[in-house]
Amino acid sequence: MFTHDTETALRNAAALVNTAPQVGVRTEELPDPAALDDFLAAWSWTGSRTHDDAELAAVHRVRPLLRRVWELADDLPALASHLNEILARARALPQLVDHDGYGWHIHAVAADEPVATRMAVEAAMAFIDIIRASETSRLKRCAAPDCDGVLIDLSRNRSRRYCEGGCGDRLAAAAYRARRAE
Repeated sequence: MFTHDTETALRNAAALVNTAPQVGVRTEELPDPAALDDFLAAWSWTGSRTHDDAELAAVHRVRPLLRRVWELADDLPALASHLNEILARARALPQLVDHDGYGWHIHAVAADEPVATRMAVEAAMAFIDIIRASETSRLKRCAAPDCDGVLIDLSRNRSRRYCEGGCGDRLAAAAYRARRAE
């Protein structure tokens, strides 16, 4: 549906938002710079790195900015304003690039920008594509009653309901146990 870089940025943004702690469901998934290193490697985020607590704090500050996108998904003018603010703060300047076999795509900040800045801007650019394609209905919250996780539904039939945190499996297992108990 979307270009590779847009889909990657959307999935990465949801994954980043879902690293925040949630009472009774998940603990802080980025508690220290080493955990951030692992997360960035697993999700292929790029940008300049300091590998310190200040960088970790900057990444933590990006999460609520991105979570706000899901909160504003039904209010396009407010969502557009929010995304424009993210881009303006980062002094984003779109550039056409071709690297690592991905083909031509857009980067909106230089490769040496701090990773937190790249996270915010790459996500904002991807969310702009969602708006332009009139696909904000793909921005969903996890259907598990005890989870506040977010997801981007890139399935053809828009049927995805649960975040990547294992909620779907957990609820299916609970339903199975309940059926067996009857």
